[in-house]
Amino acid sequence: MAEEEKLAGMVDITEKPPVFRKATARGSIRLHEATIEAIKKGRVKKGDVLTTARLAAILAVKDTPRLIPLCHQIPISGLVVSFEIEEGQVRATVTVTSVGKTGVEMEALTGVAVALLNVWDMVKYLEKDETGNYPETVIFGIAVCEKKKGN
Repeated sequence: MAEEEKLAGMVDITEKPPVFRKATARGSIRLHEATIEAIKKGRVKKGDVLTTARLAAILAVKDTPRLIPLCHQIPISGLVVSFEIEEGQVRATVTVTSVGKTGVEMEALTGVAVALLNVWDMVKYLEKDETGNYPETVIFGIAVCEKKKGN
C-alpha cells in the first residue's frame, strides 16, 4: 500500500456532476425554566440569544470546511436557521441547500451544533449551580433529519 493511501484525505469528487442538494439537521439544549423565560423576555445579559445563535449558525455553515478538515468547500445557495422554545429546551433546526458535487449534511450539523453552543455560552451564568458546574444543562439529539439529492 502506498504511503498516501494510508493517510487521511479528501474524497475526489472531480468527475461528479453538480446537482441540487439539501439537508436539514436538528438538535436541542436542555435549560432551566428560568433561563427559558429570560430568553423569551430578552433578559439575558449578553443580549438577544436567538438572533446571536442564528448568526453563529450561519457563520458556522459557511466555515464548515475550516472546522471539519476533510469536508469539501461547497457553494451554499440557501440557509435557513430556526428555533423552537419548548418546555425546558431550545431546539435549533438548520436547513442548507446547494447545487454542487457533494452533500450539505455536515454544514447543517455544524450549524446546529454551533447555534446550541452559542445559546449555552450566552446563558451559562444562569445555568451554573453553586459549584460553578452545569449538572442539568445538556446539548442533545443533534442529527440529520432530512437529506435530498436531485430535484
